[in-house]
Amino acid sequence: PGNSFPALLLRETDAGVVPAIEELTTDDLPKGDVVVDVEYSTLNYKDGMAIRGLGRVVRFYPFVPGIDLAGVVSQSASPDYAPGDRVVLTGWGLGERHWGGYAGKARVPAGWLVPLPDGLTTKHAMAIGTAGYTAMLGLLALETHGLTPETEGEVLVTGAAGGVGSVAVALF
Repeated sequence: PGNSFPALLLRETDAGVVPAIEELTTDDLPKGDVVVDVEYSTLNYKDGMAIRGLGRVVRFYPFVPGIDLAGVVSQSASPDYAPGDRVVLTGWGLGERHWGGYAGKARVPAGWLVPLPDGLTTKHAMAIGTAGYTAMLGLLALETHGLTPETEGEVLVTGAAGGVGSVAVALF
């Protein structure tokens, strides 16, 4: 049916968490006022833990993981978004307490979405992803508190082999 889409669905069994690609419909999606046709999501450490059933990242099953997404609005009951709007979503418990971006569609509250600015594609938004966003928030916080190369010199980034650390090294 035209209403169906693929999703990575996690199910909890006696043998542990079992991931599988399944066909879902919009009727399967959780509540929210905007449906997004997901074009991209990233793979973060937390997503790997969720898929393997580690750390109790996921709070209930069945569940769609993915801590971020970027895509195009296909349905909206919110005055803030209309079909065709390009959006990004990070945070808000996505991929932990709310179904995430590893599906062809996601239904979410409008207040969680951020419109993509002109010139930024959904692919580019997820190339930056949650890791890039987190690293940039760290840099902005340091700048807000007066840290500059002129005043403080070099910055040491620990954990630089991970996603956030790698982007932080590039930014700093």
